[in-house]
Amino acid sequence: MGSITGLLITVRTGRQGAAMEKGKLSAEYEEEISSLSLNPEDFAFLKLASDRRAILKSAAGEVPVVCRSAEGPRGLFFLPLGPVANRLIGAETYGTGVPDFKGIPVLIRADYSHMEGAKGKEGIKDGCDPT
Repeated sequence: MGSITGLLITVRTGRQGAAMEKGKLSAEYEEEISSLSLNPEDFAFLKLASDRRAILKSAAGEVPVVCRSAEGPRGLFFLPLGPVANRLIGAETYGTGVPDFKGIPVLIRADYSHMEGAKGKEGIKDGCDPT
């Protein structure tokens, strides 16, 4: 089972905006802010099926996400801004008061722990540095 590193770009999506109208606690909003878009070749390298879960890890934290194949450069991963993305963003603001929301070094790995019959929880090993 492979993993890849790349850069996280946080974005706003149309689906996110529409889901916000139903409320930030709605299932639609939660689904959208947990959806990571990545290049089809990266998607294939990870041996992911459509809407398969993965673990996304940065130096600041790690989160489970649902992966979707989308057009874009290899090594760039796109995640809507929100509570999920915020757990990956560091506290450093370089004196501006605003942390980096783009270009965050991350590691992504398929997560099979939720599947029926999975043996134990497979995630990213402690101490893995995505940088």
